[in-house]
Amino acid sequence: MVLLPLPLALLGTASWLGGYVRPSADEWCFLPTVRDNGISGLVEKFYTVDNGRVGNGLLVGLYTKSGATGHQWFAPVSAVVVLGVLWAVTGLLLRAAGRTAPRGVPLLVASMVTVVFLLATPNTYKTFYWPASSVSHTAAPVLACAAAIPLRWARSRTARAAAVATAFLAGCFIGTLSEEASAVALVVLTAVLLLSGGIFTARVRRYARAWCLAGLTGTGAGALVLLTSPGSRNRRERFGAGTASMVAPDSLLESLRAFLEILGTVLTTWQYLGAVAVGVLLGLCANAGAGAGAGGGRGAGSAPVLLPRRPLFLVSAGTLTFLVAGYLCTVITYPLFGSRVTGASRTWNDYLLLYVLLLTGIGVLLGRACVRGQARARERTRSEGLTQSEGRGRGRRAWPTALTAAAGAAVCGAVCFQLAHPVAQLGHDMRVRAERWDRQDLRLRTEAARGARIVPYTRLPISGMGEPFGGPGPRTWPAGCVADYYHLERITDARRLP
Repeated sequence: MVLLPLPLALLGTASWLGGYVRPSADEWCFLPTVRDNGISGLVEKFYTVDNGRVGNGLLVGLYTKSGATGHQWFAPVSAVVVLGVLWAVTGLLLRAAGRTAPRGVPLLVASMVTVVFLLATPNTYKTFYWPASSVSHTAAPVLACAAAIPLRWARSRTARAAAVATAFLAGCFIGTLSEEASAVALVVLTAVLLLSGGIFTARVRRYARAWCLAGLTGTGAGALVLLTSPGSRNRRERFGAGTASMVAPDSLLESLRAFLEILGTVLTTWQYLGAVAVGVLLGLCANAGAGAGAGGGRGAGSAPVLLPRRPLFLVSAGTLTFLVAGYLCTVITYPLFGSRVTGASRTWNDYLLLYVLLLTGIGVLLGRACVRGQARARERTRSEGLTQSEGRGRGRRAWPTALTAAAGAAVCGAVCFQLAHPVAQLGHDMRVRAERWDRQDLRLRTEAARGARIVPYTRLPISGMGEPFGGPGPRTWPAGCVADYYHLERITDARRLP
């Protein structure tokens, strides 16, 4: 498709800029831990001291093991993973609905969803480029979606059992990766389980329920490991975020106010219309039939397993699920951030992926409604005996599918072009910081090699990231971690590079 290069080029450019990422904030503390104690040491530290997120510690350790190089490769690798998972999920949903689409369309859908999910947030750096945040709040919901991919090949009893086992194991991992992603997974799986009688055909309904129950059980088990860990208790004590404070009436009310403010920001971010637009394009070109696969190939189709439902039911169920998941995530994070939760946009991503997928689904329903309206107009033309030109005119007036497709393509293009500017500006800032960071890194290593014990450090902030001496008053965190990384006794605050 002509439109496909736009989101792919934007995503490729954004990924390439990841080469300018350098450690900051929490990562200063991860680096010396992994260097001295390995990945297992970081996992143990997470479980016993920091936050209890052992799955998180594993992923953080994997990219930290390579030092600054791991941080530079994180963005392109995560972009490929997100795109690949969403591409596979798009094909899975087409197959489940008994639909096919022209080659390139599923990839277009996945790339547009990836672009708006990663780049349309208020702080793209913390969403996409900051590995520590991305692992917790951006990659986590995507990995939860990946648990559904084995369903595509679950035809035999053995394959179905493997898919159920995958759901359980994935749930266990998600439960130890992020509290917020776990909450979203639990809400979504519960909604699918409760509505399964009206969503799935009778021949797969029992299996779908077993898959949901496996995911719920696994996520609950993983979350239990996290919440009962010494690290999680330490974290709650540090922030005064115990269960009692979380469900206190005042906290619940303030969480609701914060969530409504977050919704105001999200709903007025027009770039998310790109998800609706690409959904409309998919709805316009998706065809019924089991003879071709999701990409238009042979032998990949199957009978639909989703029951036809009225759009109002689907949109209402999806919207309610998103609202419940989003509010629950805000309830979880509010005791930690307080009123600042409305500005901590990285913590929204756990449920923003659900929002983007919901918008895409609404677009698909709009596209299908347009196609059905055009078909009804042609049927009336034949039944009323109108001339061919009169029938075409009435069809165009009722359901202008060509105009709708053009409008959808225009919106997708406008979103890509608009997002390109802030990405380019952020890339410039990252490049400048990378050059200064590399110079300072060389200086600190040289000073440490000469036997210096106390060395000045110049702050290199970007996109609101934490830096030594960047907090109010005497706050110096993470200065101690920087000193450990360079084998120094301590660092002092410097105003400029020498």
